[in-house]
Amino acid sequence: MTKITEQRNLLSENLDISDSIEILKIINSEDSILHKSIEKNLDKINKVVKNVITSFNNNGSLYYIGAGTSGRLGVLDASECQPTFKANINMVQGIIAGGVKALYQSIEGAEDCYEDGVAIVENKK
Repeated sequence: MTKITEQRNLLSENLDISDSIEILKIINSEDSILHKSIEKNLDKINKVVKNVITSFNNNGSLYYIGAGTSGRLGVLDASECQPTFKANINMVQGIIAGGVKALYQSIEGAEDCYEDGVAIVENKK
């Protein structure tokens, strides 16, 4: 079975032949799903936030770990924590599957190597 994040979105099948307003409507509709999901999960998100605060109060770190676009965005967000919030540079870390090279180009299959992910996190501690 294909993971849900790797499945095609049937609503975007014809983006290449769609009018720009139709594309914008699809994007807006799909974005609204995120907001509804966040609203339904605020208690769980709050639990994560409290755990991160506890970690920071005990000299711990927050790791953003991802592959592809999500990994790039995690690295970008982590890199902004130090100048924006005056956080210690080691406090928030961004890790992307495939390493630094994956920031600039696709490294297909990098997200599938569990052992590499464990090794990267272990070496960051």
